[in-house]
Amino acid sequence: MKGKFITFEGSEGSGKSTQSKLLYQYLKRKGFKAVCLREPGGTKISEKIRKILLDSQNDSITPMTEMLLYMAARAQLVSEIIKPALKNGKIVVCDRFLDSTIAYQGYGLGIDIQLIKCLGESVTSGIKPDLTIFLDLPLKKGLKHRQHSKDRIEKRSWAYHSRVLKGYFKLAALEPQRIRIVKVDKDKNKTQAEIRKLVDRFLKKVT
Repeated sequence: MKGKFITFEGSEGSGKSTQSKLLYQYLKRKGFKAVCLREPGGTKISEKIRKILLDSQNDSITPMTEMLLYMAARAQLVSEIIKPALKNGKIVVCDRFLDSTIAYQGYGLGIDIQLIKCLGESVTSGIKPDLTIFLDLPLKKGLKHRQHSKDRIEKRSWAYHSRVLKGYFKLAALEPQRIRIVKVDKDKNKTQAEIRKLVDRFLKKVT
């Protein structure tokens, strides 16, 4: 793959969508060919799956069904957009990827992590992020941001979200070169400045 794949991860309310868009705009201004995506979503089919997954009325979805729906949305996004973009030398910036499924459905819901990784390998055609930015924000602050608009996942218990966050830190400890932790500042521009420093260093190494 000629392009580079940068993902954003973090628990609820950590600012992934804001920060991924700001980075995308920054890369475009620097003259890079870039694509900005979100998961689940990014294609017609994946966006429809997103609606099913986040609808708070769908409370009978089982953990296994949930995990497979996330994988289905991802399979479509990889095939339709991510793979072609990377082949064409673009920088793909994505709000969430496979790490989210490991954290939320693996550590959070107790689905076998090896199963998720094995299925994920197939679903993603072996495509892995070159750099993952994990936005570190205390749970209390993140969930407070979300208290007025809770989707099906956000509505889950404190204990669940705590398992997810701990799962992320385990993943970051396993792959410190790829997963870089950025502390979230009150000022989104300060957080973005830290992200840009990381990304600039990363791109300098690989270009």
